[in-house]
Amino acid sequence: MKRSMWMMAGSLVALATTASAQVAEPPKTVRPDQLVFRDLYKELVEINTTLSVGSCTQAAEAMGARLKAAGFPAEDVKVVVADGHPKEGSLVAILKGTDPKSKPMLLLAHIDVVEANRADWTRDPFKLVEENGYFFGRGTSDDKAQAAIWVDSLVRLKQAGFKPRRDIKMALTCGEESEAYNGIEDLVKNHRPLVDAEFALNEGADGLLDEHDKPVVLEVQGGEKVYQDFTLTVTNPGGHSSRPVPANAIYQLSAGLDRIGAYGFPPRFNDATRGYFTQMQARVPAEQAAAMKALVANINDPAALKTVTADPMWNSMLRTTCVATMVNAGHAPNALPQRATANVNCRILPGTPVEEVRAKLAELAGAPTTVVLAHEANPVSPPPPLTPAIMGPIEKEAAKLWPGVPIVPILLTGATDGVHTNAAGIPTYGVSGLFGGSDGDGIHGLNERIRVKSLYDGRDFLYALIKDYAGGK
Repeated sequence: MKRSMWMMAGSLVALATTASAQVAEPPKTVRPDQLVFRDLYKELVEINTTLSVGSCTQAAEAMGARLKAAGFPAEDVKVVVADGHPKEGSLVAILKGTDPKSKPMLLLAHIDVVEANRADWTRDPFKLVEENGYFFGRGTSDDKAQAAIWVDSLVRLKQAGFKPRRDIKMALTCGEESEAYNGIEDLVKNHRPLVDAEFALNEGADGLLDEHDKPVVLEVQGGEKVYQDFTLTVTNPGGHSSRPVPANAIYQLSAGLDRIGAYGFPPRFNDATRGYFTQMQARVPAEQAAAMKALVANINDPAALKTVTADPMWNSMLRTTCVATMVNAGHAPNALPQRATANVNCRILPGTPVEEVRAKLAELAGAPTTVVLAHEANPVSPPPPLTPAIMGPIEKEAAKLWPGVPIVPILLTGATDGVHTNAAGIPTYGVSGLFGGSDGDGIHGLNERIRVKSLYDGRDFLYALIKDYAGGK
């Protein structure tokens, strides 16, 4: 589930429009190595990996065959299939380093995709179509672009005889787009040696193009919020509607929801959000820029906080948010309600305990409302530090391809598989170098696409980035 800067605050999104959403200038030339990559990418996109009828295992096996054909030993390429999930296999592979003291790095991507109904699409969603400077098809962007680049990069490194200093591990997993099973969660819990690493590179941050197809910013994701639902319940004996009493379950639940709706969780900075609001000062109107500057200096500045949090996305980046999304009450139109329930959906700042949020909701809701987790608690995922060792190579390689384009750190308010690796102690960074339009390029929707030039440029960027992080020669 990719969430990019095109989802970010209005002032930046205003720099990009959908005017060129369906037409882009194709690359002036296509190199032979890019054509080889295109064949790999095409194979992966055209393997249906939806939950309903697809098979991630088939895709994992196909990409594993590519690695073995490039010279990877069979013992370094594994397809891991969990009991009860025969079609949701993951591919793990390793290019071994020369220095056993250097900790590994991990290349992470998911190969399952959102459902796609052929009748609704202009083109077959499971055929790679190149048209008007775009590749069309389900998964062309989310997330088979990065998955294909990871496989292709390992193939290129192997064929070039590159000897990394550290181990380069790769995990292509299934289940990020559904709730049935999650491959990286299974790997970190049950096959940790296969994916254990000092840090990981993942999806979650892209680049933004303006209306002229020119790069505006390149994102780096430094953490993501944690998804958690809570169930609020009020019960009482009820009775006949002709004899109302003060203790009405609907009113009591509604009063609690009003208090929750009026409450703002305290704002907090981490590396990503502090960096974001620092970088953005040069890219927004003067009033917002001044507020951001004041907020970076003092996150509790009331005037600055009011200005910045007026934007829903900026507000969500700065604090835990909780919102009522569903209610259900009563059993008959002529009876007092015996039960009233509500679902409150929270997006929790990384590193914040889920119980801390539940307790606050219970305090706000008040008696007699009970507040419980609606599902098993999702892992608390601390934000990874944006250190010079991480940011330096990104800045170096981005300057070669996109000189002058600013690099903006972000906190993802959506979700990726990085929530599992960060929680497992593997700092995970979203970085792709894949530039797209402000409309999201059909991700999770109809006619998903990616600009051909963006894919090829992102491939070059990530290949160079891997080499920088891995060391060696």
